[in-house]
Order: sequence, then structure tokens, then C-alpha cells
Amino acid sequence: MSKASSPAATGGGGMVKSLSLWNYFTMGFGAIIGTGWVLLVGDWMILGGGPVEAMIAFILGAVFLLPIGAVFGELTCAIPISGGIVEYVDRTFGPTAAHITGWFLSLGNGILCPWEAIAISSLLTTMWSRLNGFGWLTSVKLYDIAGSGVYLWPLVISEAVCVLVITLNFRGASAAAKLSSFLSKALLAGMVLAMVISLFRGGPGNLLPLFDQVPAGESGSASGAATTAGSFPQGVLAVLVMTPFFYTGFDTIPQSAEEASEGLDWKRFGRVISASLLASGLFYVFCIYAFGTIMPWRQAVAMPVPALASIERISMWLYLPMLVIGTLGPLGPMNSFYGATARIMLAMGRKGYLPRSFASIDERTGTPRTANIVLAVATVIGPFLGGNLLIPLTEVSSLAFVFACTMAAAACMRMRRTDPDLPRPYTVPGGRFGIGLAIAAGAVIIGLQVLPFSPAALKPVSWAIVAVWVALGLMLRLAVRRR
Repeated sequence: MSKASSPAATGGGGMVKSLSLWNYFTMGFGAIIGTGWVLLVGDWMILGGGPVEAMIAFILGAVFLLPIGAVFGELTCAIPISGGIVEYVDRTFGPTAAHITGWFLSLGNGILCPWEAIAISSLLTTMWSRLNGFGWLTSVKLYDIAGSGVYLWPLVISEAVCVLVITLNFRGASAAAKLSSFLSKALLAGMVLAMVISLFRGGPGNLLPLFDQVPAGESGSASGAATTAGSFPQGVLAVLVMTPFFYTGFDTIPQSAEEASEGLDWKRFGRVISASLLASGLFYVFCIYAFGTIMPWRQAVAMPVPALASIERISMWLYLPMLVIGTLGPLGPMNSFYGATARIMLAMGRKGYLPRSFASIDERTGTPRTANIVLAVATVIGPFLGGNLLIPLTEVSSLAFVFACTMAAAACMRMRRTDPDLPRPYTVPGGRFGIGLAIAAGAVIIGLQVLPFSPAALKPVSWAIVAVWVALGLMLRLAVRRR
């Protein structure tokens, strides 16, 4: 039995200390990129009015979030505990603010577990069922919900994926990290495949025109996306305001800090979060370039799921492995967000914001038992709800994530004053100025999401979900305190 998996390595019933720097990098990278680049690269080009605008927006989005990533690096190295964001905010702004922050982050991360399962179901329904011999996938329709059809066999396969992820997370962080590592390599292979195809079958000339409006009637987007921007700069902004959602996931790294292997270099750990952001940004840019140059981009965006449809037109031998990679892609973020959300709930249980059972850790595997059970139930229910009902939850997830990040940045700034002697193996570049940039970045993104005139403003349904979630969290805390 290795040291990492021995009972001694759990600290006497604590978290198993088995994660390496590479595990953390692949965990964050896999959580960020997921399968959005397969399903939505066409929407990005449509919203921006061209692939060049989308590439610039994703570069700016990564740079915009770098200060927030550095803040998480400093805080995690100083206080390496699971769900540390709850501890950071509790130390600086008190229990109420910490409870709200942790509760929002649980919502933001937890939503993505069933969302990714639905992404798999959607690919099975829309792309796999078109292949010869796979028509049986849509042979049995169970029901319609909010305009979205739910089919038996895609549902069964999605549930099997959910069971796999749940099982790995019950076994421990090491097993889950191995899955993330494998899927990160598979996603990189998919990007390399697309790049090779674009080099031999396409060219930079397919990026022209640099800006062109795509009306809804000429869009192959399943959501009916159309270009509303009137110029090149407006196109960049239209994509930029939604990039934070597609960078959600780097916060999964600090949530598992308590499971770091013995002797981990914490100074290098602080750089892992920024590295995962930059690597994800480059990945997105390369993918947009590849799928924007395989054929003229205006022709590509007229097809459903252009990332797959464009390759299908070239060769089925290339299309099939790409489809497999795209279908497996959601496993990475689902796995990462499942583990991260469980550890946020663990931290809230330790603080008394949730029932004490959430603070319990399985003595054999070192995993949060009650939190894993709650997330397992939520994850397996998700695919039954249909894709359309989760669209408002996606908007809420983005707001909740950015709110929690901004609170972490504010806590980091205040701890520089209240805890000046706290050991900090890694510090934010630029000191207080760098932390201030993180707070400003979060405030700007929140403003774009809540101001009514913003193109990324939340819809009434999303606001209703936020209100219900906040009320439920406060009621739960009051019930726990009365006990």
C-alpha cells in the first residue's frame, strides 16, 4: 500500500493527501474547457460577427481573470484547506458573508454536474443518432419538458456516466484526478486533430470577412443565435461578456487543497491556477481558429454544431474520433465540479452553516460522505429535467461563480492588513495593486450581469432562482443555529 493511499496519509480519518501539481493542473484545465468548444464554437463566431472577434475576446477574458486566479493562489497557499473560500471570507467579513459566499459557490459549481450530463445526452440525440446503426438512440421518446425532448437511451447512457463520476468521487480524489488527467489528454488530442485538419484543408483566408452580421435565418445555432453587434469592437465585447462562464472551473483547484501530497511545492502551486487559465485560453483560441479556417466561417456557422459538422464533411474517419472526444469531454468538468462542490459543503459543515453531518469524512476513502450523497442525488436527477430548463441555471452559475471570486479577492485584500504575518509561499504579483485589479475585474463582470442594459443581464427567471436559493440558504442556517 502506497503512502498516499494508506490510512496514515489521511491524517487519522482526514482527507487523503495524494494530489500532485500535475493533478491540480489537469483538474482545473479539464473543468474549464469541458465540452463547450465542441457545442458552442459556432455560437461564439456568430455572436462576435466572426472568428477573429471570438479569439480576441477569449484572450482578453483569460487576461481579465488572471488577477482573480492569482488571488486564489495566494489564499490557498496560505490556508490550504478544502473549501477554503468559506474560511477566507469568514476570517475577514464574518459568518453571514461566508455562508452566502459558500452557498452561492455551491450553486454555481453544483449546477454544472447535471448540465454536463445533459450535454452528453444532447450529443447522443443530435449527432450520434444520425449515424448508420445508431438510430435506436432516439427510437423511444419518453416525454417533452419545456420544449425539450427526453429520450430513453441517451438518458440511460447519461445516467451511466453520472454513476461513473459519482463512484470515482466516493473512492477518493486520487481516482477522480486520474479521470481528469486522461480526459485532458483526450481533449488536447481533439484540438490537435482539428488544427491538423485546418492546416491541410483550410487556410487563414477562411477567416474573412473579419466582421459580418449573421441573421437568425442563416444561423445553424440550436439556440437561434444571431449577430446583434454592429461593428468589430462591439463583436469582441459581445463575446467577452460571456467568457467568464467558459472559464469557470479554475476554482476547483483550491477547493481540493487539503488533499495535496506531502512535500508539495506551494510556491509552484500558486502558479498552477494562472497556468490553467492561460492554457485554457490558448486552447479556446486554437479551437476557434481551427474551426474558423477548415472552411469559410460563414458557411460553417450555417451548420448545426459546426465543430463536428465541418469535419464530418471532410472524412468520417476523422469525424468519428472527434465525436467520441466531444462526447467524453463533459466527464472532465463534471468530475471536477462534483469534487469541488462537495468540499465547499464540507467546509460549510465544519463552520456550522450546514448540518454537522456535512463535516463528516469517510475514514476509508477520506471523502466528504454527506456532501457526496447530496450531489449524487442532484446529479442523477438532472438529465430527467431536459436541457431547456437548465439554461437559466447556467446564467445563475456564472453570476454565483464571479460573486464568490470577488468576495475571495476582497478577503485577500483585507487579510493583508489583518493577518500580515500569515505565511504566504505565493503572493499576488503587484501586491495590493494586483489584488485591487482582481476586485475591479469581478465588479465589472458582476455589473455586466446585473445591469438591465447589459447584453449579459440575467433574465427574470434567473433572478427568481437567485432569490429562492438565497432564501433557502438563510433558512437552513437559521434552522442549524436553533438546533
